[in-house]
Amino acid sequence: MSVLRRAREWLAQDPDPDTRAELSALLEREDLAALEQRFGAKLEFGTAGLRGELGAGPNRMNRVTVMRAAAGLAAVLGPGKHVVIGYDARHKSDVFARDTAAVLTGAGLRASLLPRPLPTPVLAFAVRHLGADAGVTVTASHNPPRDNGYKVYWGDGSQIVPPLDTEISTAIDAVGRVDDLPLGGPTTDPPGGLTTRTEPGTLTELGEEVVHAYLRAVTSLPLGEARDLRVAYTPLHGVGAATLDAAFLAAGFDGPLMVEEQREPDPDFPTVSFPNPEEPGAMDLAIVLAAKTEADLIVANDPDADRCAVGVPLPGGGARMLTGDEVGGLLAEHVITHTTGDRMVATTIVSSTLLGKIAQAHGVRYGETLTGFKWIIKAGPGLVFGYEEAIGYSVGSDAGLPVRDKDGIGAALTVAAIAAAAKRDGRTLLDLLDDQARRYGLHATSQLSFRVSDLSLITNAMSRLRTDPPATLGNLPVERADDLARGDGGLPPTDGLRYLLEGGARVVIRPSGTEPKLKCYLEAVVPVTTTPTEARARAGEQLASIRTDLETRLAL
Repeated sequence: MSVLRRAREWLAQDPDPDTRAELSALLEREDLAALEQRFGAKLEFGTAGLRGELGAGPNRMNRVTVMRAAAGLAAVLGPGKHVVIGYDARHKSDVFARDTAAVLTGAGLRASLLPRPLPTPVLAFAVRHLGADAGVTVTASHNPPRDNGYKVYWGDGSQIVPPLDTEISTAIDAVGRVDDLPLGGPTTDPPGGLTTRTEPGTLTELGEEVVHAYLRAVTSLPLGEARDLRVAYTPLHGVGAATLDAAFLAAGFDGPLMVEEQREPDPDFPTVSFPNPEEPGAMDLAIVLAAKTEADLIVANDPDADRCAVGVPLPGGGARMLTGDEVGGLLAEHVITHTTGDRMVATTIVSSTLLGKIAQAHGVRYGETLTGFKWIIKAGPGLVFGYEEAIGYSVGSDAGLPVRDKDGIGAALTVAAIAAAAKRDGRTLLDLLDDQARRYGLHATSQLSFRVSDLSLITNAMSRLRTDPPATLGNLPVERADDLARGDGGLPPTDGLRYLLEGGARVVIRPSGTEPKLKCYLEAVVPVTTTPTEARARAGEQLASIRTDLETRLAL
């Protein structure tokens, strides 16, 4: 079928005037290149759901794509099942959420819609809180402004894993025209706005009680007694501000000082080039605010508030932003020392090895998983803390994890509690990092990534490393080489290589699952023989040497 015919058939079923206008204009001038970009491929539904650029066609995020995804989910779940739906403040998020509700209720399922744009962890919490069978959130997290996405959770409140993703994808492929789908179901608004017992085919528009329940859960985390802390905060134009402010106040902290230019949700993210707190420049306004207000701590959420960035203001201005691994180490030790019983902590193969040493020292179980929070959450029973190096954390208590996914609000609260206790003792998070370095050795991590225009370059680079593995990296002998594609290390097979080097250093190399990138995760471990500062300098030199060797070997 020609691209023009496919585009015309799409146009005939598209309910959105915006994408209809876009597609009509392309058809009118027969812009075959632009049409091929939209119709030459399709967004694939996987364990991360869907994510892509907004626009017309199967290779874009739009109302037709979303309605097909909802119909596929409905087919897998079946009539009578209950799905909670959340959304952020990106372009079309509210529309996609209501389209999802219309398709689900039209298929005889029960749908509950969160009351407004809210953080992703509120949706993940609500799935279990309401006893639902699944959840959907419309978000593209920290992607560029032109993107949106669609993430699916199962009844345990965690992201779907194989083979569910394949089942849903197959069901989506079997969906016909969306203008033939039955839509609707009466809207109900029960007293208080919250119910877990709706009739099949009905939509319940939830009230604020579900948010209050989430706040009660995260403020029940082990937060200690110290509360004297001044926090500079930015939600980066996302949906985190109101929920985080409410959480801080409910926990007894002063409300954070907010970057006013970034406080309100804005899908265009006008003050940042990329709405990710890890990107250069994204934290600049928060750092300036911290200096002006003499703040003790800097905190940021990404736009859907499932991630949390942390910084410590420095005397005279500026700040030291902590890595995800550093925050993970501090949170882990705090949770372990404030919980009891048979517990587990977990992280991924690309995160620092520090967590394993902390777990061993405290006598708790340690789990190592593939990348992605969907795997961390399934690490094993008794999980009270999990994190990934990309500033994602799930903090728990003796009662377990209130959110079985990344939770930037709960993490921010717990970091504030740690910082307040340190301040009471005349110290900062940087002093606590030095304490850990003395106890466990200085663990320094960094990343090296290569973006390519031809994916075969990545395939060839991985093949070269498998055929001719390095004997040394950064002048350190390679003591063990794991091919993760063979399941080395006891994990499910995945395309990746891991090198364990002399002295505890480590390198993991893997193709990105979402971008045309080869990612390298580097770690150096250096004992503190004099001062942590001196150890950090040595670790930095070691990382630089490993990086140079990798760049030469990969030749990308």
